[in-house]
Amino acid sequence: MGAIIWFIVALVLGGLELLVGEFTLLMLAGGALAGAGVALTGAPLWASTVAFALVSVGLLVFLRPALKKRLHKPMLLDTSPKALIGNQAEVIEPVDGGTGQVRLDGSIWSARSMDPSHTFTVGERVTVVSIDGSTAVVWKEP
Repeated sequence: MGAIIWFIVALVLGGLELLVGEFTLLMLAGGALAGAGVALTGAPLWASTVAFALVSVGLLVFLRPALKKRLHKPMLLDTSPKALIGNQAEVIEPVDGGTGQVRLDGSIWSARSMDPSHTFTVGERVTVVSIDGSTAVVWKEP
């Protein structure tokens, strides 16, 4: 009977966590599950309570800060031209060591080949290796 009560407590705490979103009640729900596990072995109520307390404190101290740090990390939006490195581009004007154009991320960029002796023809898909001012340096893996 004690295990069922601990399971109900864990479900209630887990449900309330959905409303709060701070991971505190989720850690307490984990402790309640530990209490339920101890109660399933037939241990007395004080053993289940001690397991609940120890596991809850352990989760609050060790797991909660790591979860908050990982999940509440602000997303950074990189709008610099360097963010285009690694993207695919379509050659729209032949690209050689010095001149050419590619369509990159919906806009047209001046482009040059990473290897001056290599030329890319119209319609080829190339990868941006670096951005040099307003010129995309491109290359295609063989």
